[in-house]
Order: sequence, then structure tokens, then C-alpha cells
Amino acid sequence: MTKSDRTMIQKMGIWIDHKEAILVSLHDAQTTIERIESNAESHFRPSGGWKASGTNVAQSVSKEQTADERRKHQFHNFYQEVIEKTGKVDTLYILGPGEAKIELSKEIEKIKGEHVRIAAVEPCDSLTENQIVAKVKSFFSVP
Repeated sequence: MTKSDRTMIQKMGIWIDHKEAILVSLHDAQTTIERIESNAESHFRPSGGWKASGTNVAQSVSKEQTADERRKHQFHNFYQEVIEKTGKVDTLYILGPGEAKIELSKEIEKIKGEHVRIAAVEPCDSLTENQIVAKVKSFFSVP
């Protein structure tokens, strides 16, 4: 491996939920933090009148399905943006609460395949930015 090849190798930790992602890049002695907002809608809350056009239940189910589809596309775009920011990362460590971390790892495997190694996908509560940086450095054994 040449010196220029080694400069491209990088490790990254991603703390993610459905609202935002915090990317912690470790390259040589530098730590870079980037925050990406998902801008996805929150869960659907039905509203409207009683029997306006069909039953109230049928209307709310239809609206909920439409909202779920829209949210699904918004999350997909969010994951694509996060994956784009990973660039030429060698190893990824993904953590966070909920399902977003698993959904992101599946998207990465579909797009990047063997070109990036996902070292771990771990459940993790909400943390401050400093706690996330410390956890990522600890995982990669960086002082």
C-alpha cells in the first residue's frame, strides 16, 4: 500500500435516528463532525370531519398510507445523503436508537457492497455530540 493509498483510508462513526445523523470522521489525528437533518415529516395524525366522504376510518387509513409512503421516500433520500457524505471511508461504525441504523446499513450494503466494511451496528440511546465522538473514538481505539 502506497502512502497516497493510506491517506484515503478513513474510519467513520454514524449516530443516526429518523430526525438527524451525526457523522464523526477519524482521519489520522483529525476528528471531523458533521450533522445532517432528515427533514422528514413526523408520524401522521388523522384529522377531519366525520363521514365527509366515506367512513372516518377509511379516510384516515388512506391518508396514513400516503403519508407512510411519502415518509419512506424522505428517509430513503436522507440515507442517500448520509451515504454520499461517507465518501471513501474504509470502515463504518453505525449506532443509534430505533430502526434508522438498520435501515441505513441495508442501504449501504445495497449501494457500496464490498467497498466499505460495516464494523458494527449497535443500539444506543440519545447522546450528546461529545459522547458520540468519545464512543466512536473508543470503538476504533483512537486516543
